[in-house]
Amino acid sequence: MTEQDQTKQDSTEQEQDRSDAAGIVTALLDRWSDGIRRRDLAHIAAQFTTDALFQGFDPEPAFGRDVVSAYYGKQPAGLTADHTLVRATRLADDAVLGYAAVMFHRPDREVPVYLTVVAVREEGRWLISHYHVSRVG
Repeated sequence: MTEQDQTKQDSTEQEQDRSDAAGIVTALLDRWSDGIRRRDLAHIAAQFTTDALFQGFDPEPAFGRDVVSAYYGKQPAGLTADHTLVRATRLADDAVLGYAAVMFHRPDREVPVYLTVVAVREEGRWLISHYHVSRVG
């Protein structure tokens, strides 16, 4: 194989890897946002690892599914979240990094954020192990 062929193959593999990472993160965020829309706290929490680091708008980070459930439980009824994936990168066979623009639609206003997630594969399922939002503007 020539150096040019190898470079082309490496580029193709990187694109497939990014595409795979994008699909993983998009599917995971789809499940997360569906739970928010349905206000199904158990479903939302089930998208996270049992020891997930969660940094929403509370001043301190917290850990675990119970924290995730409590956080979304105190959000107003009618909350929805639309997401657009900005970038996804595979970190390892069982880990991907995702960065998304998210618009939280509350009954009283919209809240734009950037969301960074690290997803890991546990027992064949992709779950969020690290979640961090940053307000836009």
